[in-house]
Amino acid sequence: MRKTGKTFTAALAPLMLIASLTSCSKGETEAVPKLPEQICWNVFPGKDISPFLPTGKSVTIDNDPFVLNESLDEPICSLYIDGNTQFQALARYQDFESGIDWSSFDPAKPERIDVGKKGIMWDDGAAAYIVCEPPKSDATPGKYIDLHIYTFGKPGDRTARKALPTLMKQFVTFAQRELNCTDAP
Repeated sequence: MRKTGKTFTAALAPLMLIASLTSCSKGETEAVPKLPEQICWNVFPGKDISPFLPTGKSVTIDNDPFVLNESLDEPICSLYIDGNTQFQALARYQDFESGIDWSSFDPAKPERIDVGKKGIMWDDGAAAYIVCEPPKSDATPGKYIDLHIYTFGKPGDRTARKALPTLMKQFVTFAQRELNCTDAP
Protein backbone atom coordinates (compact mmCIF):
# COMPACT_ATOMS: atom_id res chain seq x y z
CA MET A 1 0.00 0.00 0.00
CA ARG A 2 1.34 3.37 -1.04
CA LYS A 3 1.41 6.26 1.47
CA THR A 4 0.21 9.60 0.25
CA GLY A 5 1.69 12.92 1.33
CA LYS A 6 -1.34 13.46 3.57
CA THR A 7 -0.93 10.19 5.44
CA PHE A 8 2.82 10.68 5.75
CA THR A 9 2.37 14.20 7.17
CA ALA A 10 -0.35 13.04 9.56
CA ALA A 11 1.90 10.23 10.76
CA LEU A 12 4.73 12.66 11.48
CA ALA A 13 2.57 15.23 13.29
CA PRO A 14 2.78 13.54 16.73
CA LEU A 15 6.55 13.18 16.36
CA MET A 16 6.94 16.86 15.44
CA LEU A 17 4.84 17.88 18.46
CA ILE A 18 6.95 15.72 20.78
CA ALA A 19 10.15 17.21 19.30
CA SER A 20 8.93 20.78 19.75
CA LEU A 21 7.81 20.15 23.34
CA THR A 22 11.11 18.46 24.13
CA SER A 23 13.11 21.39 22.76
CA CYS A 24 10.99 23.82 24.80
CA SER A 25 11.46 21.92 28.02
CA LYS A 26 15.24 21.77 27.57
CA GLY A 27 15.52 25.56 27.22
CA GLU A 28 15.27 27.76 30.26
CA THR A 29 12.61 30.40 30.51
CA GLU A 30 14.42 33.70 30.09
CA ALA A 31 13.83 36.43 32.64
CA VAL A 32 15.09 39.93 33.25
CA PRO A 33 18.53 39.57 34.87
CA LYS A 34 18.63 40.44 38.58
CA LEU A 35 19.54 44.10 39.06
CA PRO A 36 21.38 45.62 42.00
CA GLU A 37 19.18 47.20 44.66
CA GLN A 38 20.10 50.70 43.38
CA ILE A 39 21.57 51.65 40.00
CA CYS A 40 23.07 54.73 38.34
CA TRP A 41 24.72 56.68 41.15
CA ASN A 42 22.34 54.91 43.56
CA VAL A 43 19.48 57.01 42.19
CA PHE A 44 17.08 54.44 40.75
CA PRO A 45 15.78 51.36 42.56
CA GLY A 46 16.49 48.26 40.47
CA LYS A 47 12.93 47.04 41.17
CA ASP A 48 11.55 50.19 39.47
CA ILE A 49 13.66 49.69 36.33
CA SER A 50 13.23 45.93 36.01
CA PRO A 51 9.55 45.89 34.80
CA PHE A 52 10.32 47.51 31.46
CA LEU A 53 13.57 45.69 30.68
CA PRO A 54 13.74 42.79 28.23
CA THR A 55 14.73 39.29 29.19
CA GLY A 56 18.33 38.22 28.89
CA LYS A 57 21.21 36.43 30.53
CA SER A 58 23.51 39.14 31.84
CA VAL A 59 23.33 42.74 33.00
CA THR A 60 26.18 45.25 32.98
CA ILE A 61 26.04 48.79 34.33
CA ASP A 62 28.54 51.42 33.24
CA ASN A 63 28.62 54.55 35.44
CA ASP A 64 30.63 57.72 34.86
CA PRO A 65 31.34 59.64 38.07
CA PHE A 66 28.54 62.15 38.71
CA VAL A 67 30.71 65.24 38.32
CA LEU A 68 29.34 68.46 36.84
CA ASN A 69 31.92 71.18 37.46
CA GLU A 70 32.07 72.97 34.14
CA SER A 71 30.01 73.63 31.05
CA LEU A 72 29.35 70.60 28.87
CA ASP A 73 30.32 68.04 31.56
CA GLU A 74 28.09 65.01 30.89
CA PRO A 75 28.13 61.97 33.19
CA ILE A 76 26.28 58.97 31.71
CA CYS A 77 25.02 55.75 33.27
CA SER A 78 24.11 52.92 30.91
CA LEU A 79 22.51 49.58 31.72
CA TYR A 80 23.12 46.80 29.21
CA ILE A 81 21.37 43.46 28.90
CA ASP A 82 23.35 40.93 26.89
CA GLY A 83 25.48 43.81 25.59
CA ASN A 84 22.58 45.97 24.36
CA THR A 85 21.73 49.35 25.94
CA GLN A 86 18.34 49.08 27.67
CA PHE A 87 18.33 52.04 30.08
CA GLN A 88 20.35 55.22 30.20
CA ALA A 89 20.48 58.28 32.44
CA LEU A 90 22.63 61.33 31.81
CA ALA A 91 23.15 64.81 33.14
CA ARG A 92 24.55 67.78 31.23
CA TYR A 93 25.86 71.06 32.65
CA GLN A 94 24.86 74.20 30.72
CA ASP A 95 25.96 77.78 31.43
CA PHE A 96 22.83 79.34 29.93
CA GLU A 97 19.21 78.24 30.02
CA SER A 98 19.02 78.83 26.26
CA GLY A 99 21.56 76.01 25.81
CA ILE A 100 18.94 73.47 26.83
CA ASP A 101 17.36 72.40 23.55
CA TRP A 102 14.82 69.59 23.46
CA SER A 103 13.56 70.26 19.92
CA SER A 104 14.91 66.88 18.77
CA PHE A 105 12.17 65.25 20.89
CA ASP A 106 9.36 67.12 19.08
CA PRO A 107 8.63 64.20 16.67
CA ALA A 108 7.94 62.01 19.74
CA LYS A 109 5.15 64.44 20.78
CA PRO A 110 6.32 64.89 24.38
CA GLU A 111 3.98 65.93 27.13
CA ARG A 112 4.88 68.18 30.04
CA ILE A 113 5.52 66.66 33.44
CA ASP A 114 5.74 68.54 36.71
CA VAL A 115 9.36 67.96 37.64
CA GLY A 116 12.32 70.32 37.90
CA LYS A 117 11.99 73.79 36.43
CA LYS A 118 10.57 72.16 33.31
CA GLY A 119 10.08 68.54 32.36
CA ILE A 120 8.84 66.53 29.39
CA MET A 121 8.14 62.87 28.73
CA TRP A 122 7.58 60.72 25.63
CA ASP A 123 7.02 56.96 25.23
CA ASP A 124 10.59 55.87 25.91
CA GLY A 125 12.22 58.78 27.67
CA ALA A 126 12.02 61.92 29.75
CA ALA A 127 13.98 65.13 30.25
CA ALA A 128 13.95 67.80 32.93
CA TYR A 129 16.22 70.59 33.97
CA ILE A 130 17.03 72.39 37.17
CA VAL A 131 18.62 75.71 37.96
CA CYS A 132 21.51 74.98 40.26
CA GLU A 133 22.87 78.54 40.37
CA PRO A 134 20.91 81.35 38.77
CA PRO A 135 22.89 83.87 36.71
CA LYS A 136 23.72 87.18 38.37
CA SER A 137 22.60 89.02 35.20
CA ASP A 138 21.33 88.13 31.72
CA ALA A 139 24.87 88.25 30.35
CA THR A 140 26.55 86.08 33.00
CA PRO A 141 26.39 82.30 33.11
CA GLY A 142 24.48 80.31 35.68
CA LYS A 143 24.52 76.60 36.33
CA TYR A 144 21.72 74.66 34.63
CA ILE A 145 21.55 70.88 34.82
CA ASP A 146 19.78 69.10 31.96
CA LEU A 147 18.73 65.55 32.95
CA HIS A 148 17.67 62.78 30.57
CA ILE A 149 16.38 59.23 30.96
CA TYR A 150 16.10 56.86 27.99
CA THR A 151 14.51 53.43 27.87
CA PHE A 152 14.89 51.07 24.95
CA GLY A 153 11.89 48.78 25.32
CA LYS A 154 9.48 47.40 22.80
CA PRO A 155 7.60 49.94 20.65
CA GLY A 156 4.10 50.49 21.97
CA ASP A 157 4.92 49.14 25.46
CA ARG A 158 3.75 51.84 27.87
CA THR A 159 5.31 50.29 30.99
CA ALA A 160 8.30 52.64 30.90
CA ARG A 161 6.11 55.68 30.23
CA LYS A 162 4.16 55.03 33.44
CA ALA A 163 7.39 54.86 35.46
CA LEU A 164 9.19 57.84 33.89
CA PRO A 165 7.69 60.73 35.95
CA THR A 166 8.66 59.02 39.23
CA LEU A 167 12.12 58.11 37.92
CA MET A 168 12.71 61.67 36.75
CA LYS A 169 11.62 63.08 40.13
CA GLN A 170 14.15 60.77 41.79
CA PHE A 171 16.84 61.96 39.38
CA VAL A 172 16.04 65.66 39.98
CA THR A 173 16.07 65.19 43.77
CA PHE A 174 19.40 63.38 43.57
CA ALA A 175 21.00 66.03 41.31
CA GLN A 176 19.82 68.89 43.54
CA ARG A 177 21.21 67.20 46.64
CA GLU A 178 24.43 65.96 45.03
CA LEU A 179 25.26 69.33 43.43
CA ASN A 180 24.08 71.47 46.36
CA CYS A 181 21.76 73.42 44.11
CA THR A 182 20.71 76.73 45.59
CA ASP A 183 17.65 77.37 43.44
CA ALA A 184 15.65 74.18 43.89
CA PRO A 185 12.06 74.43 42.59
